Amino acid sequence: MPGLFSTHFVLAVCLIISLTTISTANAAVRRYKWEVKYEYKSQDCVKKLVLTINGRTPGPTIRAKRGDTVIVQLKNSLLTENVAIHWHGIRQIGTPWADGTEGVTQCPILSGDTFTYQFLVDRAGTYMYHAHYGMQREAGLYGSLRVALPDGESEPFSYDYDRSIILNDWYHKSAYEQATGLSSIPFQWVGEPQSLLIQGKGQFNCSLATPETGACNATNPECSRYVITFVPGKTYRLRIGSLTALSALSFEIEGHNMTVVEADGHYVDPFVVKNLFIYSGETYSVIVKADQDPSRNYWAVSKIVSRSGNTTNGLAIINYYPNHPKRSPPTRPPAGPEWNDTKSRQDQSLSIKSHPNFIHSPPQTSDRVIVLLNTQNEINGRRRWSVNNVSFNLPHTPYLIALKERLGHSFDQTPPPDGYNTTTYDIFKAQDNTNATSSNSIYRLKFNSVVDLILQNAQTMNKNKSDSETHPWHLHGHDFWVLGYGEGKFNKSTDPQKYNLVNPIMKNTVPVHRFGWTALRFRADNPGTWAFHCHIESHFYMGMGIVLEEGIEKVGKLPSSIMGCGDTKGYRRP
Repeated sequence: MPGLFSTHFVLAVCLIISLTTISTANAAVRRYKWEVKYEYKSQDCVKKLVLTINGRTPGPTIRAKRGDTVIVQLKNSLLTENVAIHWHGIRQIGTPWADGTEGVTQCPILSGDTFTYQFLVDRAGTYMYHAHYGMQREAGLYGSLRVALPDGESEPFSYDYDRSIILNDWYHKSAYEQATGLSSIPFQWVGEPQSLLIQGKGQFNCSLATPETGACNATNPECSRYVITFVPGKTYRLRIGSLTALSALSFEIEGHNMTVVEADGHYVDPFVVKNLFIYSGETYSVIVKADQDPSRNYWAVSKIVSRSGNTTNGLAIINYYPNHPKRSPPTRPPAGPEWNDTKSRQDQSLSIKSHPNFIHSPPQTSDRVIVLLNTQNEINGRRRWSVNNVSFNLPHTPYLIALKERLGHSFDQTPPPDGYNTTTYDIFKAQDNTNATSSNSIYRLKFNSVVDLILQNAQTMNKNKSDSETHPWHLHGHDFWVLGYGEGKFNKSTDPQKYNLVNPIMKNTVPVHRFGWTALRFRADNPGTWAFHCHIESHFYMGMGIVLEEGIEKVGKLPSSIMGCGDTKGYRRP
């Protein structure tokens, strides 16, 4: 028995995050020890294989202060899969190899291997982390990354309590099944998700379960509703992030207004919303006051917008202490906005401006303009997403290594197009689009130049209806100024005159709305190779992305730990 007790004790300790804080004069080192493996979980009451970190999904929340160094020792205990983790929103200044993007900044972590990520968190804010290998993110490998201000500094808003919430959609089919369908002839779309999760918890209607669904147990405590406890009279900062595989969402708290104060790590000129529209890859902080009737609990609701489907809304409980936390509210959950209320979503996008005391003025002009037309295409009978008629493929040798080690033969050296034929292309018409090409070529940017990226949305290949999806685009390694949104086709001559060059918000993820355009500006001042892609899992898997290179000659010596694949197989990891 003593030996059995010791074994169980050691196992229990191994399942707990090992967080060591080593204080210095101005910063600290935050150490985490993680193990990634598959486990059977019932996130929405349906039993499924799920990717976990130390047995948990969502994974442990990383908490740090600005200026700290985060060190994550990651063991890949998946039996047959590689893995990589991206630190979403962390710019990785000076550590581009730690961005965690397989094929772009590192070789994947092989089954059984241990890899150490080390990076500086240089800006306070709300961030996330998630898998960036294949479509593993939607299998449950994700979590929150919260960076506070150093002691003695204050934010332009006050609150009593701080909470993190990740919103997600959930499929019962595995990522492997979905990827196979996306790559098949005929094409098999992933369809709408079966559930919506709030902080990893949802509830599928078990009466709808079929033998293909798998075991469904509505009484499983793993799928009990997520509970956020409010103390009456207190003020809460809710850090809300979306890591949906497909869905745009509306988030609402019954009976409570939310004041938006932060977006992707930048302070917002505060504005009040009833529904927060949030797209995959975005993070927001909202301030909520516990000022409603304290004798009852309230609903928190996530709902799919921008797409029509029958996915049940995600529900959580706002528990007014000392009510019982599992006591359901006495009301029906709010219905939320209509899925096709495009104007409300566009209005929120236009409402987000920098806080008056924290404006980072953008350069008034740019050195280069790259227009990126998002379209569906077919290549050799397979449905793909493309940018300027080019569908993106990741190379076997990561770009960062190939460029730094002068392995130019590892990817296509032909520059991709900076635009498309705006004269002849009708964005409102379903094009034939069977003449696309695929490539792994990249955009080479002059270091420290100012670059405009114009995202242009268009009709899909669906000829039966007006069909233009909202795409959230995420830029690694940078924040960009959101200069403007517009409807229809972007006009290079007239639309730049409408840009907000006074107080635009800076973000790392932004939507391009249906049949519209979004204009971004950033400075190419972070040496490395950086992905810019649609944050919808299936869309990026199908080729909707690009890679940018800047200042590669300024990148320091690469650690050997990121090598071992493609043309770097001769390099031995330590």
